[in-house]
Amino acid sequence: MSVPVHERIIHLLEAEGINTLFGIPDPGFIHMAMVAEKRGWQVLAPHHEQNGGFMADAVARMTGKPGVCFGTQGPGISNLATAMIVAKKECSPTIFFGGNRSRTAKQRARVGRIQYMDQLEHFRPLVKYAAIVEEPDQVDEIVREAIRQVTTGKPGPAYIELPLSVIHETYNWPSLMAPEKYRMVEQAASGTMIEKAVQLIKQAKNPVLLVGQGMFTSRSHQAVGELASQLDCPILQTSGCAMTIKGHEHRTFAYGFSPAGRAAASNSDLCIAIGTELGEPVHMGIGRHWEAGDAQRKWIYIERDAQAIGVNRPIDAPLVGDMRDIIPQLLRALDGFKREASAEFKQWQIEQSQWKEKLLAEVPSGSIPVHPARLIVEATKSIPSNAIYAADGGSTTIFGWTYSQYKPEDLVWNQNTGHLGTGLPYAIGAAIATEGKRPVVFVTGDSSFLFSIQELETAVRKKLPIVTIVACDYAWGLEVGCWKKQVGPESPETEAHWGNWVRFDKIAEGFGAHGEFINDEKDIAPAVERAIASGKPTVIQVPVDAYANAMDAPNYEEFKSWYTDFKAGYGADAEDAY
Repeated sequence: MSVPVHERIIHLLEAEGINTLFGIPDPGFIHMAMVAEKRGWQVLAPHHEQNGGFMADAVARMTGKPGVCFGTQGPGISNLATAMIVAKKECSPTIFFGGNRSRTAKQRARVGRIQYMDQLEHFRPLVKYAAIVEEPDQVDEIVREAIRQVTTGKPGPAYIELPLSVIHETYNWPSLMAPEKYRMVEQAASGTMIEKAVQLIKQAKNPVLLVGQGMFTSRSHQAVGELASQLDCPILQTSGCAMTIKGHEHRTFAYGFSPAGRAAASNSDLCIAIGTELGEPVHMGIGRHWEAGDAQRKWIYIERDAQAIGVNRPIDAPLVGDMRDIIPQLLRALDGFKREASAEFKQWQIEQSQWKEKLLAEVPSGSIPVHPARLIVEATKSIPSNAIYAADGGSTTIFGWTYSQYKPEDLVWNQNTGHLGTGLPYAIGAAIATEGKRPVVFVTGDSSFLFSIQELETAVRKKLPIVTIVACDYAWGLEVGCWKKQVGPESPETEAHWGNWVRFDKIAEGFGAHGEFINDEKDIAPAVERAIASGKPTVIQVPVDAYANAMDAPNYEEFKSWYTDFKAGYGADAEDAY
């Protein structure tokens, strides 16, 4: 079959079940976008290439398949660099295609060449795999290697460069191969380690599942839920996986951010860590809430990257491979073994319920501007069960961890980089991945919203059911808190504030979305309900108490404890970090 390079790439990606493409069309990629659209793909042009990369990242998280985006030579692909960094740190399988001048340009001695740089040199450190297609006969092996790299071991991004001298060339291609012909599509764990894990499980009195973002990106919710049911044990949410498996709300506790989560970690005698790096937000599995009983506690670690085993803490039974294969393998090996919930677990469930009731009862009410905790409560109490939740911002996200009344099965946000501005593109990517059939509720701070506000037009153009709730303190909220805590209450707070005249509801209307401005807390939930029912892009702006937003973020000491190398006065005291 003879087709151009750009069309062959579409065929190769289709063989992997990929059918979305993000990027701003340019002379190098307009034909690829045209072919993809004709073949039924969802093709979307953002207003900033960086946001297209974030959208592709979100599609990967929502589908379990690599997301794909492109950028033109020079400025376009440079704008994707941030998205590459985030995808690598967030372990998101994303493939970035970059255009460039002819490969002969690299050998020129001339200076002053427009829109040309050695892109591979710049981007290779940002990705797991980088390559240039110099001849058409390299296309299949390079695209397949990129897919192999982003889906094997620790997921991450790949960069493929397509010079203008190659992308439109036609070649007589061989037949397409099924993915299992050129890469591993299944990876179960060692039988010996499975047997050891079974022994540890049967001996444990108080096991816990510590579940990370890997469950979400591999779409393994159901398998993890089955394991939790069979062991009748708590599921501890990491901050990167602050979502709930349907039917398992009663056993799900936030690690570190809830008393029941802290008690379950401290009193566990077996931890089964699934899809988590065991990084600083869970104190490496060694310190803080794990310190009590660490000498006796056993660890089973389900992890794709063999090189991660034993790095942050010793592991008793490493199960290396894909959790989509390992968890069913482990369930079969347990051969009908069923644990009865421990008395401690039952007590933690009672404590969790009482804590939630007390927390809700103590949320400040009646103030104007609205207290940020009250905003979260009101904004999240009427969200439908099939909604996708997107989060962005500093203080707003921290308040959300504690006070959200909605238990999402799908949550898109970035924990590891903390990169502001990802929220709206993530929301768009998630909506595209579900073909607009599920509402997306996006809760953000005002400063973070401004990073990518132009993508409101994208949401309107694609008719996506995204409801954006903006908490407005008209400041860099966490930074205001840093000023007050580190310098003093009368600190100058240099450039930590910005114009309180900004009207996001009016800006939304200018982009073609619906906008509402709300001062009274009792009007928040009805506005959210109306917006979701409309199925249209909506922005709801709510001014919040600026002092509370900066100074009253809940569980702030827990958040500080993530930063284990800060000196006293700048975060977590070193002696308190572990």
